[in-house]
Amino acid sequence: MEDIRVKKYDFDRVVRMVLTCITVVVLIAVINYLSPVLLPFVVGFILAYMLNPFVEWVQRVTHISNRMVAVILSLVLVIASWVLVGWLLIPYIADEVTSMTKMLAHYAQSSFKIPYIPHEVQEYIQKYTDVNQLSALLTREQWMKLINQVATGTWSFVGGTMSLVLNLVSWLIVLLYMFFVLIDYDKIAKGFKGAIPKQYRRKSLTILRDVQDTMSRYFRGQALVSFFVGVIFAIEFYIIGLPMAIVFGLFIGVLNMIPYLQLVSIPIAAFLCLVASVSTGGSFWVLFGWTIGAYCLCQVIQDLVLVPAIMKQQMGLNPAIIFLALSIWGYLLGLIGLLIALPLTTLIISYYCEYVLKQPNPLHAPKAAKDKKKKK
Repeated sequence: MEDIRVKKYDFDRVVRMVLTCITVVVLIAVINYLSPVLLPFVVGFILAYMLNPFVEWVQRVTHISNRMVAVILSLVLVIASWVLVGWLLIPYIADEVTSMTKMLAHYAQSSFKIPYIPHEVQEYIQKYTDVNQLSALLTREQWMKLINQVATGTWSFVGGTMSLVLNLVSWLIVLLYMFFVLIDYDKIAKGFKGAIPKQYRRKSLTILRDVQDTMSRYFRGQALVSFFVGVIFAIEFYIIGLPMAIVFGLFIGVLNMIPYLQLVSIPIAAFLCLVASVSTGGSFWVLFGWTIGAYCLCQVIQDLVLVPAIMKQQMGLNPAIIFLALSIWGYLLGLIGLLIALPLTTLIISYYCEYVLKQPNPLHAPKAAKDKKKKK
């Protein structure tokens, strides 16, 4: 036993570990330095990964054998769907913004008193809430300026050294990456697997399968869950009469990309209830009670219907681990780190379970139990 331990932690192994750590640090530095160039590719690849199941579905339904034609048709359908959704929602959003602007103006000029809340708290809210600035954010000019900045300088906040030309064509680069990855998606996957040496292929593919499962859950499954959550919240808020119902509901759906992160939106919901009650003369507590009820109802639907149906009862990363991973990788690699945080974290967990603990990946415990039950 002693000889085995000495052999396990010999000088060569320590040197290999040190070299591995140095390689990881250098790799992080290189990715961070090249992030302005890599970011469009990473975004394009993720979009291609998310759209690939839809392209395959279009091929099955239409019986189109030509992959390029199927990709073009799928992109046309996706773009047409977004245009239709925008055409339907923009008038309602414009009305919500106009109504909210009027409510904020009335709120700024009114004195209010909410039962059961200390007067000092109410004074603090009214004193430190810059209503004029909030109203300015909702003006047409401000929104047009924001849209113009997004359209012409999408990546400017990522790399200050990027040229103006690259800023102007950044979205085109993303779409081109996405298009070409979608066309050769199967070839890229097979080529990547074939590039792995045979002696490491089985274990490597097992680890990569873990990463793929996680990406499927959180780049496809969680995105779909978040979409339905946003729609449900928008409908609920519209029914109970909460200001900015559609915009705020969809915003909560985006927050739901990290499970349970939508809870941080409750203070915003409380402020919207306060503005609505002051402007309409209604009861703050009644509207806030209906709002909390909407949160509870949507959470029940999410946990009992959406997650089991879409995520297929697969165990995902703990929300705390997700948030920690996003924070660490975002700090190390910027926006690229945020995009690849979950796959990298899953890769580390899978590697640790496979090579260090030599135990099954705990993320697949429910799936393994289900397969074992089927065999019996």
